[in-house]
Amino acid sequence: MSNNLEWKTIHSAYLHKGPWATLRVDKCEMPDGRIVDEYFVLEYPNWVNAVAITQNNKILMVRQYRHAANIVSLEIPGGVIDGGEEPEAAIRRELLEETGYRFDDMELLCTVYANPSTADNHTWCYLAKGGIKVQEQALDDHEEIVVEEYSVAEIKQLLADNKIAQALHCTALFYALMQLSEL
Repeated sequence: MSNNLEWKTIHSAYLHKGPWATLRVDKCEMPDGRIVDEYFVLEYPNWVNAVAITQNNKILMVRQYRHAANIVSLEIPGGVIDGGEEPEAAIRRELLEETGYRFDDMELLCTVYANPSTADNHTWCYLAKGGIKVQEQALDDHEEIVVEEYSVAEIKQLLADNKIAQALHCTALFYALMQLSEL
């Protein structure tokens, strides 16, 4: 078996193009020459999120309804990177919009893929420290978000009790807790 595992795209066609998700079908050739006639790829915008710690050493979490899963989800703040926006600028904007907090201390923790087998986007995960409340929320039309504050110990217990369902957010929390020497 060769060490070359990459597939070659022979042809792509779009089945659906939307503002939040696009569905593409690719015809691919595997390294050994086999042809995959239909490989479906979801194209999403790239995302950012942050483990946001206030000046009072509280982690900001947001609670909101997620229709696709039909759950009210406890999450870290984050969202879509707007066209042409740099990831760090996007997370600063998202934090301000969703929580009303401004953060001056920002550190990239990791870049992860939600599901690289079917989706092409990735998420930049940040650790934001020293947050100060500077405004009220400025939510999008379809957002209803409740901001909550937790101690590090409470976040660890929420994770242990499987109370944070969003996998990308669990990942960011894991990296943040490692960075903070809390694991």
